[in-house]
Amino acid sequence: MQPYTLPENTVWTEVAPGNRRAVLSHRPEMMLVAFRFEEGAIGALHSHPHTQVSYVAEGAFDVTLDGVTTRLGPGSSFIVAPNVVHGVVALTPGLLIDTFTPRREDFL
Repeated sequence: MQPYTLPENTVWTEVAPGNRRAVLSHRPEMMLVAFRFEEGAIGALHSHPHTQVSYVAEGAFDVTLDGVTTRLGPGSSFIVAPNVVHGVVALTPGLLIDTFTPRREDFL
């Protein structure tokens, strides 16, 4: 499988060791964000008031939603309701494409 290609001018921000994000596009009501993970990197458990839809573009992840962990691979997706505690662990190098509504002002 070919790696998912993002534009060369994509601006990445380090979130945590082995985890970085890039805001791909946004309007006040919606935001599209890429998260690139190295193997073993953790997207720490957290919550926010936004609805989130995540698509696994590459890799394998253990995804925890509200205390339940599910293993997901390429082509899988999941929805996070507002204020639900969630996080991921990258089992392999991977890429998540996330949509938030409304946009995450803290990412700008």
